[in-house]
Amino acid sequence: MIRVSHSLYFSIASIFFTACFATASIAGEYSNRDDVQLFIDKMVKEHQFDRSELSEQLGSAEKKQQILDAIAKPAEKEKTWKDYRAIFLTEERINMGVQFWQENASTLDTISRKYGVPPEMVIAILGVETRYGRNTGTYRVIDALATLSFDYPPRSKFFTTQLEEFFLLAREQHHNPLELKGSYAGAMGYGQFIPSSYRHFAVDFNGDNFADIWNSPDDAIASVANYFKENGWQPGQLIVTRCRIRDNYDASVLELGLKATLHRKDIEAKGFTPIDNTSPDELFAVYKFEGEYGSEFWCGAKNFYVITRYNQSNMYALAAYQLSRAIKDRYKAPATLDWGD
Repeated sequence: MIRVSHSLYFSIASIFFTACFATASIAGEYSNRDDVQLFIDKMVKEHQFDRSELSEQLGSAEKKQQILDAIAKPAEKEKTWKDYRAIFLTEERINMGVQFWQENASTLDTISRKYGVPPEMVIAILGVETRYGRNTGTYRVIDALATLSFDYPPRSKFFTTQLEEFFLLAREQHHNPLELKGSYAGAMGYGQFIPSSYRHFAVDFNGDNFADIWNSPDDAIASVANYFKENGWQPGQLIVTRCRIRDNYDASVLELGLKATLHRKDIEAKGFTPIDNTSPDELFAVYKFEGEYGSEFWCGAKNFYVITRYNQSNMYALAAYQLSRAIKDRYKAPATLDWGD
């Protein structure tokens, strides 16, 4: 028998209880804070939540430093187009997209006809967001949204709204808010819907009275397509095109934001000529990217802007578009696929 001295025993016990207390403190980070109590007051007054139940749920939420670290350095702001593109335009992700299409062809065809959104565009979003449902996030949504609501001042207002929406959707869908998981930003399921997007756009495609974007590819596909439709997707219309430039182009056009607001004839007068043939009145926004071989200039039409409603980044939208084209091209030639392992 191994004997342990009294002093060593008490040292070990002290460490154990200290660790337990520290863990409890982290879990109780949001129990008694004034800003949390104000949020609870609002939920009780405006949505008739039970105060004690909501207090208990928020009291169990944990502040996650890794969430704060992650949101401070999003890839869209940290990387050039060359490096950002390389994350998503890979052989593996393209092949996985083709496989997803083959496995869900009937649903994709039905939903594409209903919502007017091409199958490859829906698939590409799922591919960019979660590798077709494989990486949907491991954080408890309540931890992510509480951390960002109460400990991330730059976007506290936005995430507090999402925390409110989250409790509402959990109640509406009869889910325990302590069990739902997602990304570090509180996005959920195959398509990484934030809570407000879920409540506005999620679709129960298979008719089981639950829009299950976590486990049902059918519901996830329909939800993304509905998101695009409700945000103004125009079936069969141009998405984006490369453009030629004059040496003396007007660079101020590049600073006008994501939305397509300038007619083709206007951007041509500024030194940018879309390669695709369109009406002189087609609306565009012009973007400059630093690609593998130098500067690239692209003209985004209204549908391109719709993609940026999913993630407010022109690099995100272009990556999703190019992935969709690569998947579509390969889907038409399945004999060339190499599935690897």
